[in-house]
This record gives sequence, C-alpha cells and structure tokens, in this order.
Amino acid sequence: MEAREKILQAVTANKPDLIELPEMDLSQAVRYSNLVEQFMNVLKASGADTFFENSGNLLVTDIDSVKQQGDFMINLLEKDERQEWEELTASELKGLDTCYIRAQLGVAENGAMWISEEQMSNRLLPFICQHLVIVLDPADIVDNMHQAYRQINTGNNGFGVFIAGPSKTADIEQNLVIGAHGARSLRVYVI
Repeated sequence: MEAREKILQAVTANKPDLIELPEMDLSQAVRYSNLVEQFMNVLKASGADTFFENSGNLLVTDIDSVKQQGDFMINLLEKDERQEWEELTASELKGLDTCYIRAQLGVAENGAMWISEEQMSNRLLPFICQHLVIVLDPADIVDNMHQAYRQINTGNNGFGVFIAGPSKTADIEQNLVIGAHGARSLRVYVI
C-alpha cells in the first residue's frame, strides 16, 4: 500500500490547474433552414427508417404490429413502464426484439439523438434489442452538436448516449456487419 500511496500523492501534487474551455462563436457553426428535413435525410443515409407525422398513428400501428407478432417488446414511451425493466440483466433481456424509447433531443447535422439513462431505464435496452424505435419531438431538433451539448446536462445523468443509425461496422476484413454493437435496425418517429 505504501507504493500506491506515494503514487497517488505524486499525482495529486502534480495536478495541473483547471483551464476554462474557450468560448466558441456559434454564429459560425452550421445551420439548416429545415431542421426536420435535414435530420431525417441524414438518418436515412445512415440506414434508419424515418417517419414524420403529427398524429402518431403510424407509431401506434407499429406498436400494435409488434404486439401481434408476439415478440418480446419493451415500450418505454409510457413513464409507468420504465421501472419494470430497470433491474433486468443481459441474460433476461437476450430475447428482446423491439424497444421503444423517447429521445431527449436530435441533431440535424449528423442525425444523432441523445438518450439519457432517465429515458432508457436500463442501460442495456438500446443496445441489446434487435430493433430500436426512437420517438422525437421535432421541436427538440437542434442544428449542430455545439447546441446539443449546451442543452444536455451530463452531470445530471449517470449515463447517456448519442445514437445515430442502426449498429454497423466494417472493421473486420472490411465486411459490413449490421447489428454488431447494438440494434440491427432503427426506426425514428418525429412526432
């Protein structure tokens, strides 16, 4: 323990002073005339299916369709549903087909959507399901990541993630693998 304490004391003694982050001129950051259109186009290009509607009827039809198929589904769009799934483990969730989650905000420049631990209830859900469905209010779409980071407070949440498109990688022998690190498909409803 003595060596460990010496190392920790040396690190503490040589800790650099905190430096304030520079202020950025956001007037130079990218802006879009139609946030919803830009957001949806970028998501489509990444392989997501996108739907824009006022009524929510398509979403209800989507949920009913998954229910009728009898697949294991979790719907976190209703707040009272969230506590039921908080403590489940990966082995208990391994058969999860579809998960419905509400995003806190979306970013038009890259199609990313911020989902905090509060929205997902269980950190595993957006990654362990086969099909992820995210619902976003069009008023919650911002132009760029600078604006997004100014709106989210990472200190208030234990965990959060930006998701932009279905999971895919081509790292291994340059073969495209869908669903490598998360959901195989992503459907986004802007309602």
